[in-house]
Amino acid sequence: MNKKVKSLLYIAGFILLILVAVIGYNYLTERYKAPNSLGLPTETSTPTSSASVPPSETSAPGGEPQEEDPQGEELQQGEEPQEDEPFKASDFKVLDYDGNEVKLSDYIGTPIVLNFWASWCPPCKDEMPHFNKVSEEYSKDELLFLMVDMVDGGRETVEKGKMHVEEQGFTFTVLFDTKQNAAATYGIRALPTTFFINKDGNIIGALEGGIDEETLRYGVSLILED
Repeated sequence: MNKKVKSLLYIAGFILLILVAVIGYNYLTERYKAPNSLGLPTETSTPTSSASVPPSETSAPGGEPQEEDPQGEELQQGEEPQEDEPFKASDFKVLDYDGNEVKLSDYIGTPIVLNFWASWCPPCKDEMPHFNKVSEEYSKDELLFLMVDMVDGGRETVEKGKMHVEEQGFTFTVLFDTKQNAAATYGIRALPTTFFINKDGNIIGALEGGIDEETLRYGVSLILED
């Protein structure tokens, strides 16, 4: 086999690899696109800002961090999942505050507010006091707040995440996505992103961007009433 043929085969293989990666990413983002809404009434406040996720946190290493997006993504209206077609939350593995590996499925059975954040993200910092306030109104048998810190080992580390949590005195459950398993599973594109999961493990709604206390309470009401 001459060099020209080998080169063509290498190029074809590389293109195929890229296509597989793109198809896989699109599958994930489309899968979690449907519930990107809470069906909020028009008078309810909506997210106003978000920060772009550095590509290195949800894709192969070597990507350059993107600039923060001050505008964020506007909340879209949508229908809740049908009762006969539940939108199941996919499982993932992360580390708990003590460094032990845990899975989302370990917490299913209790309504969950699942939030993706990082200490470098201003909109995340703005909304976290709301999350902590609401979380303290419930026991962990009634409602769980799982705050997943997207750790890339550079811009965000476990140490930076813990420092922010401890400085602010937050008491909700903090998890660390050190291998980007959770972020990749849920196709996270911007921070913060929040999912509302009922006790049966079904995603009732999701929001991309910072949210206020009123919006948070509305999302919580949806998963508590199921």
